[in-house]
Amino acid sequence: MVWDDSPSHVCRGGDKRALTFCCPPVKPCPILHALEEAGLSPQDYIKKKEEFGKKTRLGYGEGTCFGSLVWCCKPSKPCPLRDMVMRKIEMSPQEYMELKKQLSEELVGETKLFDEKNVKALADAFNVSETEASHVLQECGNDLRTAMKLLRMKQME
Repeated sequence: MVWDDSPSHVCRGGDKRALTFCCPPVKPCPILHALEEAGLSPQDYIKKKEEFGKKTRLGYGEGTCFGSLVWCCKPSKPCPLRDMVMRKIEMSPQEYMELKKQLSEELVGETKLFDEKNVKALADAFNVSETEASHVLQECGNDLRTAMKLLRMKQME
């Protein structure tokens, strides 16, 4: 895959890089916390995504929920509307994810792969070394929620 360490959706515990997969902030949801962490107002977020859509093929998307692929989620989440548009414009999942990665970098900059706070929090919460916590976080593509589940399962063994 083009973006091997792509985060889970924000609503599933993904980090701020996952703002690239979010809808406009039209209701109270975890996106508001991610926007705050990224230092973006909802208006700046909308403007940046719309501008990115104007200069890339993510701007296509008539028939999707919000009229543009910039607002669509990861290909791992089933969506017939997004998939229909991608087929219509002959966009591969690889191209889609490459553009989503670029959009993420425009929204939040390049994010350090492992947040030291997350590594320390995992190590403390599960009584493991920071090296092991870092390794598990890496295995889980920097998805904190998945890393917690994995460490919880390891504790049960």
